[in-house]
Parts: sequence; structure tokens; C-alpha cells
Amino acid sequence: MSTALTTPVGADLARKNHTPPPGPAVGQRDWVGIGLWIALVVSCALWAAPFLLMFLTSAKTNADINQSAAWTLPETWNWANYSEAVETGDLWNTGANSLLIAVIKVPLGLFIAAAAAFAIARLRFKFHRIVLGVIAVGSMVPIQIGLGPLFSTMLSLDLLDSRMGLILPYLAFGIPYQIFVLYGFLRAIPDELEESARIDGASTFRIFWQVILPLAKPALAALFILDFVSTWNEYAMATTLLRSQENWTVPLAVQSFSTQHGTSYGPLNAFILLSAIPVLIVYLMFQRYFVSGALAGAVKG
Repeated sequence: MSTALTTPVGADLARKNHTPPPGPAVGQRDWVGIGLWIALVVSCALWAAPFLLMFLTSAKTNADINQSAAWTLPETWNWANYSEAVETGDLWNTGANSLLIAVIKVPLGLFIAAAAAFAIARLRFKFHRIVLGVIAVGSMVPIQIGLGPLFSTMLSLDLLDSRMGLILPYLAFGIPYQIFVLYGFLRAIPDELEESARIDGASTFRIFWQVILPLAKPALAALFILDFVSTWNEYAMATTLLRSQENWTVPLAVQSFSTQHGTSYGPLNAFILLSAIPVLIVYLMFQRYFVSGALAGAVKG
């Protein structure tokens, strides 16, 4: 039997039974891979071009901006634009206000939304689908149509022009969407995990805290990033409810800076870049959960 493979017939059979690895044949180009790399490079260039333009402008003097092309390097790197932007735009105060509001609102809103989604998806009480439908309708309400009643409500509650008066509407408008997203994610978690935990004597809160939340890390991280960005950049409610400059958030400061110092393109671009740093930090902190799948999060958790 061992000599059969050495014959021409045996060699032909061995070659037919051997399946070559998938991929392009030798000497052929992988056009699909080349196309994907081209699409990736073009997407990165389109994404990075505005930031590169803002960075170059932020380091130029007004003379360089007026005399040279936008994509040229500055003749002298004017880093004083950044210190002028911080001082003129009162970035420390407005940035602290935005950071305080986001640090309170985002985790608190996610916890409330996760608890509500857990109750609707896992406890399955009577009329839970009706409650979910009401929440889904609430997530579709545009902010703009509620600005008038929102102003009157905050005025009657004596919360106008205060950070707490801004956090509460942010929670009210953000939680319904988060519940709707988390509901679908929590429904996909196998019931056997919850049943085994109950057999071991775990309470409902312990199941929620130690079983469900670790499995929901990918969804929570994605919602954390999106909610932080939307809270940090929110303008409509902030300009409606905030009056004094000491309570302004970053979007109001950017608007004021561009209105009063619109011709100071260097400091203006420096101010915009500095205001985006916290958002970039938050994304870098949570991006590994943001890009991971639900199954990977369940195994790691």
C-alpha cells in the first residue's frame, strides 16, 4: 500500500485530494484587496484633511493665513495662538462646565437606561411591549419642538441658567434612545446564564450587576462614546437654558468666539482643536470595546 502513492496514478490522486488554500493564484493580483486598501486610504485622507487644515491654520499668523495657501506650512509656527485661544475663549471654565455635565450625565444616564432595559427585556412584566413602544416614540421626539416648554419648565422649577437645569433635560432626551438600543442587546443574551445564576442564589440586582452588565460592555461602551460626544457638542438646549457666561459650555464658547473674534482664524482653530481633545481621549479609552463584538464581550466578561 505504501508504494501506491509513488506511482503516477497515486500521485495524481494525491494532487486531486489536496485542496489549495484560498486566495489568488500565483501571478494574479488580488484586486479586491487592492480596492479595499484604496478605499481605506481615501477614507482616512477625507477624515484627516479637515483636522490637518485646522492644525496648520492654528499655528499660523494672520499674515501667513492671508498671504499663503491653506495647505502650506507656516513660515513661523505661532504657538501663541493656543494660549490666546484659552484666555480669550475662557476654555478652562467652559471646558470644566462641559466636563462636569458630561461626567455626571453620561454614566448616570447609561445606568438608568441599562436598568430599565434589563427590566423590560429580562423580567418581562405585563405590558412590557407597550412600555417599550412608548419609550421608542419618546426617542423619536426632536429636541427643537420641546425647547419652548422646556424653558418654561426650568423657569418654574428655578433651574434656569444652572448646570442641574441642563443635566435633567439631557437625561430625559437621552435615556429613551439608550433603552431602545440596550433592549435588543439584552434580549440576545441566553436565558441559561440568568437561570444558572438564580439557581446559585443570586438576586435580581446581583444578576443585573455581575452577569448582565459585564456581557453588555460592547453596547455600553458604544453608547458611552456616542452619548459623551453628543453631550459635549450639544448646543440647542444649552443656548436656550444657559444665560450667564460663567455657566457656558464649550459649544456656546465656540459660538461666542467665532462671533466676536471671527477674523482671528489662528486662535479660533486652536480653540476648536483644544475643545476636541476630551472627546478624542474618551474614544481612545473605550475604542477596544467599541469595535469588539457582543460575543467577544460575553466571553471576556
